[in-house]
Amino acid sequence: MPTMRYVILQQEQQLQFVEMPADYAYQLSALNLRLHKEIDKLTAADVPVLPWAIAECDNLDLLDEQLSIIGGLDYINSLEQSFSALQESEYPLISLLTEIRALQAQLEQWYEEELESL
Repeated sequence: MPTMRYVILQQEQQLQFVEMPADYAYQLSALNLRLHKEIDKLTAADVPVLPWAIAECDNLDLLDEQLSIIGGLDYINSLEQSFSALQESEYPLISLLTEIRALQAQLEQWYEEELESL
């Protein structure tokens, strides 16, 4: 069984719990901070609103049935779709997309290897 970590994201009063392979959780947190650093430079009209990475943990037991855990690949796929849909003309958006897609490719490879080992 692979070791997983959880990245806890907060947007206003809403929390999201993203399950990541332990070796990649830090990369999601770092990517989140990088996107926040650069997002104000975007000039597109429909810039996505991002939650903030506020914590990481090894174990997570959700007690509220209304909360759920989001798969890491599902989260990063959604993030990639949000940023690739932007019509940006001033900021070099490709650099942010490259970082998102690099983590996306790593996660896809990780999940493929996990499926093969079953």
